[in-house]
Amino acid sequence: MAKRGRGAIDWQVAARVRMRRLMLDMTQQKLAAELGLTFQQVQKYENGATRIAASRLQQLAGILQVPVSFFFEEFPTAATAPTAGREQPALPSYVSDFLTTADGLALTKAFMSLRDARQRRCIVILAEAMAR
Repeated sequence: MAKRGRGAIDWQVAARVRMRRLMLDMTQQKLAAELGLTFQQVQKYENGATRIAASRLQQLAGILQVPVSFFFEEFPTAATAPTAGREQPALPSYVSDFLTTADGLALTKAFMSLRDARQRRCIVILAEAMAR
């Protein structure tokens, strides 16, 4: 029997688990302990190597303090796909990819804690200059 491949939804759910864990400053070990698993299994969940069962997703939602729908946000489904004339802008993949990294989340938190708009603008200018 052929092994089933991972779909886009599987990758999205894995990335959202990692993002939320990082948002809560939770280690993989702590999440694993809450789930009654090894941290290696959490790693497999987060990198998409292992699919997350519905019951485990419900458990993760409780531990990570989000509704199950959090793991599927911004992912179009047949029921939520935009209809003609009512398109919703999609979040670019580079944004969600960035926010699922520890550095991306730390930078976002630090940036958003700056109250001075001029300071925020200077950081944007610096980052753009470094990227060139």
